[in-house]
Amino acid sequence: MSLTFIKTDECARQSVAGAGSSAEILNEALCGAKNVLAKLHWLKGDDTLKANAKTGTHELIYLMEGDAVINLNQQAYPVTKGAGVYLGPNEAAVIRPGANGEIKLLHLIVPETKD
Repeated sequence: MSLTFIKTDECARQSVAGAGSSAEILNEALCGAKNVLAKLHWLKGDDTLKANAKTGTHELIYLMEGDAVINLNQQAYPVTKGAGVYLGPNEAAVIRPGANGEIKLLHLIVPETKD
């Protein structure tokens, strides 16, 4: 195992229609992570992140900056910096900026493992 330092501010940022911008900060190309994907998302205004954990995956979404509204099972939850949501296989959430208008999210996607 080797240690890899990833300069996340230098990772390629891509615009996503209606969902702000995102950058992969952990993947196989960056550090050899074959079964894990991590992204940073920047949302503002009417942008939304629609997260849908596929069969066999788990997702963690962590609010790094700003305040947001997370919709789970048609229920809206206002949250602030430091909040997170876990999605098990086949679960979904929609996240949008709150009143302050801009948020930064860490989105981690990992496969389900069998012990």
